[in-house]
Amino acid sequence: MNDIMTRRVPVRLLLVMMAMLLYVAVVSSIALGPMDIGFMASMKALMPLDVLSHVELPNYATVIIQQVRLPRTLLAIAIGGILAICGTVMQGLFRNPLADPGIIGVSAGASLGAAIAIVVFGGMIENTVLLTLGTVPVFAFIGGAVATFAIYYLGTSQQGTSVTIMLLAGVALGAMAGAALGLLNYFADDQALRDLSLWTMGSLAGASWDAIVLAYVSLAILAVCYQRQAKALNALLLGEAEARHLGIDVQRLKRNLILLTAAGVGITVALSGMIGFIGLVIPHIGRMLIGPDHRSLLPVSLVLGGFVLLVADMIARTVVAPLEIPVGIITAAIGAPFFLSLLLKQRGRLA
Repeated sequence: MNDIMTRRVPVRLLLVMMAMLLYVAVVSSIALGPMDIGFMASMKALMPLDVLSHVELPNYATVIIQQVRLPRTLLAIAIGGILAICGTVMQGLFRNPLADPGIIGVSAGASLGAAIAIVVFGGMIENTVLLTLGTVPVFAFIGGAVATFAIYYLGTSQQGTSVTIMLLAGVALGAMAGAALGLLNYFADDQALRDLSLWTMGSLAGASWDAIVLAYVSLAILAVCYQRQAKALNALLLGEAEARHLGIDVQRLKRNLILLTAAGVGITVALSGMIGFIGLVIPHIGRMLIGPDHRSLLPVSLVLGGFVLLVADMIARTVVAPLEIPVGIITAAIGAPFFLSLLLKQRGRLA
């Protein structure tokens, strides 16, 4: 069935179509908002600099595009891409469709680390400087890495790795991290409490060019490293014993991919807060389109994740404009029903 679907929708054609849809979404993201800019002005804003220099845009449109909407749009694409490929790798690594970074506790650990940075260091220096120096991303990475390796340690024995124990350990660690977040909320001052409240719901409102550089550098590194391990992930789908027979160092592969995933999730949590269901749902959509081959699934998931999060962010800032809904609420509202529908369709197979 997957071979038929792959022939029906070639990967390159699918990527071209998705890139076109992503461009339309980028133009729409720049055009839509409380201040109407228009699609033509938005398209002009996306032209190369030498062409744009001959195009006159209103001053207010230039400021809004360059300082607000374009940074937010670019950050949404990068964050969505990182979450999607991290979710794809986690599901392939654990051979479980439920194993996304949020469910196994990576996001919870990263969130706790970033929350500690916000509460402890937030009053010492400004948030922009905090982001530039990397304090929040570093703490988020440490929290995500500690949670990930704790789950991996609990789920690994001499008999191998138990995905069930990992998922249960992730739930337990998520609950512990939630309790610690509640404690931090209790002791935080008014400003830190407001930052934590908005941040735990997920938001792209704080997009800046420093954040964009960090996000895209991280996305490029993750994409290259994951793509180099695509064949190994394909072999791992057959089982750990089969992968070892093919000459793959399974334990090293797991350790490296888990570390990369912890870094990616930690950076997304630090830059945009907790945004759920992207890493869980997007890999399923990718498999429905082109099958389980990670060599094509990873790039498709990357583009699709950026597109979906960008659309969700557009909904978040336009549905009740001029007010703004945290984007994490939109992704949960869209992703949860979709995932439930997938479970209902496959409940016979899962049983």
